Amino acid sequence: MGAGAWGTALAKVLADAGNSVRLWARRPELADEINRTHRNSGYLDGPLPASIRATGDHVEALTGACTVLLAVPAQTLRANLTVWKDALDADATLVSLAKGIELDTLMRMSQVIVQVTGVDPSRVAVVTGPNLASEIAQGQPAATVVACTDSGRAVTIQRALATGYFRPYTNSDVIGAEVGGACKNVIALACGMAAGVGLGENTAAAIITRGLAEIMRLGIALGAKPATLAGLAGIGDLVATCMSPHSRNRSFGERLGKGGTMQAALAATGGHVAEGVTSCQSVLALASSYDVEMPLTEAVHGVCHKALSVDDAVALLLGRTTKPE
Repeated sequence: MGAGAWGTALAKVLADAGNSVRLWARRPELADEINRTHRNSGYLDGPLPASIRATGDHVEALTGACTVLLAVPAQTLRANLTVWKDALDADATLVSLAKGIELDTLMRMSQVIVQVTGVDPSRVAVVTGPNLASEIAQGQPAATVVACTDSGRAVTIQRALATGYFRPYTNSDVIGAEVGGACKNVIALACGMAAGVGLGENTAAAIITRGLAEIMRLGIALGAKPATLAGLAGIGDLVATCMSPHSRNRSFGERLGKGGTMQAALAATGGHVAEGVTSCQSVLALASSYDVEMPLTEAVHGVCHKALSVDDAVALLLGRTTKPE
């Protein structure tokens, strides 16, 4: 459900693995393009399997579906699910692909799904990891994490996603998977900002390492397992998003670091807001409610929402009181 880059890339993986795939697109004309040309030119390069059937009708997409992958942005998930919930199959597994914390409620995406649909939490899974959509669409080797408290459902999704180039691992730690996915976008913005002002690899390594420390502090406070955040859903996703030129969050941060305004950075990405710009607000608020210190996230929030310059943000971070690691 969602024909952006990530939703389309996962639809391709599922089709390549031999599944019957329906892809819902918000715009009917996009569904028509996919069906007619087997391409989604606005989001991904390359052909799509002819077995993917796109539709702009959510009822058509959802009727009879045993597994529903939710690939809309985090802040629109609630509104979309409210429309879709009556068309869901009674025992369908609901899989979150969105990475974020809801602004108003500070809920993780799995919590939003449970609240809106009323399903048992064991029916909700999360797919996350170092998964840049453009590389996966090209068939480059990648790994991912399928997190679900119901091991049977996790294995079913794992088998559905397994291809020669895409390797899924199961995990029961939904909290850790979601915290890693939500927070890494914010740290990637910080990495981009540092690169934009001309800082090098030492700085990037420090941001990634201390960023992981922040993510682990918040995750553990929420009940995540440290091992999850030391794996693909944590450090793996963090490294890919912080270092790749294909990462929207890193690219957005880099434009800000080069002196661009939020409006200019938005224009350069075709009007698509980097998820971390919104997530830094909700992640910081969630951290505050648990009395967790997240200085990098606070610095990114200052640049994105309080007119703090990137140079001043760096100075504030370096000027913090020294302490043991």
